[in-house]
Amino acid sequence: CGRCEALNIMRVFITGSAGFIGFHLARLLLEEGHVVHGYDGITDYYDVRLKQRRHALLRQYPAFTATEAMLEDATALQAAARAAQPDVIVHLAAQAGVRYSLQNPRAYIDANLVGTFNVLQVAQTLEPRHLLMASTSSVYGANTDMPFGEQQKTDLPLTLYAATKKANEAMAHAWAHIYGVPTTMFRFFTVYGPWGRPDMALFKFTQGILQGTPIDLYNRGDMRRDFTYVDDLVRAIRLLIDAAPPAPDRRRPEQGWQPIEGDSLSPVAPWRVVNIGNSEPVRLLDFVEAIEEALGKPALRNELPMQTGDVPATWADCTLLQRLTGYRPQTPVREGVRRFVAWYREYH
Repeated sequence: CGRCEALNIMRVFITGSAGFIGFHLARLLLEEGHVVHGYDGITDYYDVRLKQRRHALLRQYPAFTATEAMLEDATALQAAARAAQPDVIVHLAAQAGVRYSLQNPRAYIDANLVGTFNVLQVAQTLEPRHLLMASTSSVYGANTDMPFGEQQKTDLPLTLYAATKKANEAMAHAWAHIYGVPTTMFRFFTVYGPWGRPDMALFKFTQGILQGTPIDLYNRGDMRRDFTYVDDLVRAIRLLIDAAPPAPDRRRPEQGWQPIEGDSLSPVAPWRVVNIGNSEPVRLLDFVEAIEEALGKPALRNELPMQTGDVPATWADCTLLQRLTGYRPQTPVREGVRRFVAWYREYH
């Protein structure tokens, strides 16, 4: 609307708005005064009450509305998006979880491939000024050259989850090339924080320690992860919204465009991929110690071999993110864990 444009208010359509990251991003945008329409299937992959609670909190904002329907329902998705008339689409909904992809692979085909195709068709129809889509650090797969950079090859995924996300990147590139919708893919690195998913390590470790049950440490805890605090992550996404990749015909010095060193920008489409991580791999055992410290209680440890599809380490090179936005995640793990534990105690 004209009033929104005058006040620099964006209309943002977020898939996965009842999810961990979608909830935090929606709340950040609403706090800034933007209009948000959420779209979420509220599936039972984990406790639906947690998802419902997130949506209930978002509905306290007058500028938030939501549609509860599946990504695979192309008709419902198109109708919701048309009604929202978004300036920006942020596609976060997906079947998540590396390990669950070994148990229920069909869910990843339906949500991550068919669902993402439906989102791309929405973008093709509505032509938002920027389409942003979630990928994952899991696409780096068997790579061992760290830190992981956006220009590394990602041709060796180790799980179906990673393979579907790699396919999403390729699908989005083709759509950006054919239809010209500026598209940014972001690769997340081990996101954690309040309102997190119960299947994630921090949630399970905290629950286990409090209940006095053993926590599973794969590869006997000899793993490193680039833990990224959720508030840092959604701040990075928010800043990337304003950094839409230019089309090939606009990349001319006389038009004021300057190339960015190390950019992953496609030579044939308004498309790029950006890492979002803390750029600091942390030992899993140190992560557990941070939880023990925050809880004031030691963990009972169940040491297990490496699980199929897992990798020993992740580490993000976030130089491109910083060059595009001037921002880099930096919340220390001990501080992030402390905030999660405080939320967990309050929530339960």
